[in-house]
Amino acid sequence: MKKFTLLSLFLFLLFSGYSQEFRAGAAMRKITPDHLIPISGGMGTPEMPIGFKGDLTVRAFVLEKGGTRIAIVGVDNLGWPAYLGDRSRKLIKGIAPENILIGATHAHSCPDAYGFTDEKGNTGADLKYLDWCVTQIADAVNEAVSKLEPASLRTAVGEAKGKIAFNYYAPQLYDPRCGVIQAIALAGANKGKTIGTLVNYAVHPEILGTGRKLISPDLCGPLYDRIESKVGGMAIFMNSAQGGMVTADVRLENGKEANNWEECLRIGNLLADEALRIIEPSTASENPILYCVSKPITFPIDSEMMRYVFKHSPLAAAAGKDADYSKVTTRMNLLNIGSAQVVTIPGEALPNIGFYIKRKMKSKQPFLFGLTNDAFGYMLTKEDFGGFERYNYVSRTSLGEMTGTILEEEAIKLVNESPLPGN
Repeated sequence: MKKFTLLSLFLFLLFSGYSQEFRAGAAMRKITPDHLIPISGGMGTPEMPIGFKGDLTVRAFVLEKGGTRIAIVGVDNLGWPAYLGDRSRKLIKGIAPENILIGATHAHSCPDAYGFTDEKGNTGADLKYLDWCVTQIADAVNEAVSKLEPASLRTAVGEAKGKIAFNYYAPQLYDPRCGVIQAIALAGANKGKTIGTLVNYAVHPEILGTGRKLISPDLCGPLYDRIESKVGGMAIFMNSAQGGMVTADVRLENGKEANNWEECLRIGNLLADEALRIIEPSTASENPILYCVSKPITFPIDSEMMRYVFKHSPLAAAAGKDADYSKVTTRMNLLNIGSAQVVTIPGEALPNIGFYIKRKMKSKQPFLFGLTNDAFGYMLTKEDFGGFERYNYVSRTSLGEMTGTILEEEAIKLVNESPLPGN
């Protein structure tokens, strides 16, 4: 009987996926438009650019272990609404839609993907361009799936040092931690080569913004190039809790700012170098845990400004909102990737929310993927909402005063209901 029990356990482990190999794949598509179209840096009328600086891309990082397969997708854009993401999910093969995480880098010099309208109902969004991006995202993920290969995994979190970010409202109120996830090929001709390197850090890529009138990935472009030139493979950037207002530190001693491409290169390269420094001493695991769960969450829409966007944007027409625009439903994910744990945020959470959720997570390597699965403006606690003049803008562009509280509660529920991460 004991032998039978041990044999049964062995067979269970063999076929349940726990003993199956970890695999990874990555692919990228350029999504730079072939003509000049309006760019958006936030609420308000988009700006018509005069040129290009660097390529916009969509980057897909696919991970698999046993019966679990996930895709992490980064899009160079201010935000990527679920309406567009769900259209790509329908074109992706071999991955459950709820396991496809699509996040925006939050670069402020990219084509309008929200469909913001003026008082006359006009929008600067180029719908044909966005349709093309939908297919490019699906193509990148499908290619990454086709390139899945046995891999080892390295994960790490550490403080990124140097002049990278600061909080415009309160200089020291930001999270300097940078999370890195890296997959290395284990066999065949690619053995030992990097497949993909994911960087998770809280910062607004708005060095150029709309003011320079350039279509650009901002600091993310140089970050990609630097990592790929140093370790190979594909780099991907996933933003974090960068709301209100954790931005690139372009301050000069004379009180002015360096809002130019040279500063994009400096900060992008510095963040890339710090990410590689943080991941370099980590130990690779050949059999890491991979876990993914998702759940729908609903937020009230109290802001008149946000209701206006939902009512009039052509891209919000299919969003998960109710008929009277009083609430909206979106999706939150929790991932365990080796020792790392990831929670997604469908907007721009303020740093204190990020600190709180990370403190409640069951890992010494907590990751937050901001602006992922949706992009519903700022997310701040009810105590901060409309609390003082400096937060007037972030309060107006938030769904409402309960957004942050709901986000925290739902994130902690997911954490408490999920297994522990580990290698």
